[in-house]
Amino acid sequence: MSRSSADARVADVIVVGAGPAGAGTAYHLANAGLDVLLLEKSSFPRDKICGDGLTPRAVKQLIAMGFDLDAPGWQKNRGLRILGAGHRIELPWPDLASFPPYGMVRARMDLDEILAKHAEKAGARLHERTNVTGPVFDERTGQVVGVTAKPVDDRGRKVGDEVTYRAPVVVACDGVSAKLALSLGIERRDNRPMAVAARAYYKTPMHDDPWMESHLELWDGRPHQSNQLPGYGWIFPCGDGTANIGLGILDSSAHFRSFNPKDAMRRWLANTPEELGFRDENLVGDIRSAALPMGFNRKPHYRRGVLLVGDAGGMVNPFNGEGIDYALEAGHVAADTIVQALARPAGPSREHVLSGYAAAMDQAYGGYFTLGRWFAAAIGNPTFMRNATKYGLPRPALMRFTLKLMANLTDPRDGDAHDRIINALSRLAPTA
Repeated sequence: MSRSSADARVADVIVVGAGPAGAGTAYHLANAGLDVLLLEKSSFPRDKICGDGLTPRAVKQLIAMGFDLDAPGWQKNRGLRILGAGHRIELPWPDLASFPPYGMVRARMDLDEILAKHAEKAGARLHERTNVTGPVFDERTGQVVGVTAKPVDDRGRKVGDEVTYRAPVVVACDGVSAKLALSLGIERRDNRPMAVAARAYYKTPMHDDPWMESHLELWDGRPHQSNQLPGYGWIFPCGDGTANIGLGILDSSAHFRSFNPKDAMRRWLANTPEELGFRDENLVGDIRSAALPMGFNRKPHYRRGVLLVGDAGGMVNPFNGEGIDYALEAGHVAADTIVQALARPAGPSREHVLSGYAAAMDQAYGGYFTLGRWFAAAIGNPTFMRNATKYGLPRPALMRFTLKLMANLTDPRDGDAHDRIINALSRLAPTA
């Protein structure tokens, strides 16, 4: 039975943004039987600047959503190869009860569309080219009860009249811009780390290498000189003839404000072995850059009927810059919270349940992200980073511990000594 145009703009939940955070949230909501509107300002397929790496945390969520990760297009990897201070070490992903022992790589051009269509198949109503412009407030209660949006073309130009969509709960998954959060007065916290990263795709014979690579030192290709560049790099094989290559720098670095990530990328890659192909003639597309909002840089994660998920809530791991896994996990928690909340009548009882989402985020990641913020501040010191690289990389046991810490991969119960130490540190660290 077809809906009237007015009915089509009313739902149980509105999810703004169809990246991993929004698509994951919408999938779980629709799978629970709720009527979900998923509003996306672009149209698929569309690119997002990202490393494309999926740690075992993200893989676990994809498995739970029913994806066949043995299907074509998913590039499995064994773990992380780390290079620095003349050392090279390969660290397999840990074999845990809580997470699978492998990671994946899939370009965001594919991944985001796959996730959004998966949510649509579960029952979510996906509206592409729908640019949300702001919240709609209930004049009596001050709660957000919907959003306004304008239809746009592929270039983001308005092509129709503004439309109002209504729902008792809104989930903001609108990325680093966080427009909905800003409209509610939820400002970015300046005492949280921020990073800038550049990323590009290159045709390379190492496209099917079974390891993701992390470069702790970047050296430029100037002849007769050995200049170390600020920042840290990665090479993530995509399995399709290309690799995702990028570098980033934290705002704790003294070079942050003067850093040109695109220039640094070319200078670093010019110093890599020529047979790997990381030269301009093998560049696919452009070198693009973006900001990474880390360590819960926007809180609270719930206010007046709106839940923040993913980059909108600063849910990027300060240890490694990974955000997809936390977006998918938080989206699952947000959906479970909303399902329970909408089973109660509107008013204080429902509000009490929705408010529990912010507390759940703090409990899940608050202490761990605090550790990550401390780590981000420490590695901004070149002396600390140089010594950590020089003396840490030759010690395999220490590096296995570091991999678990930086990727947040532990078993909460029955884990080994490393797990118990990391879990204890996360519990003891403040969550503010």
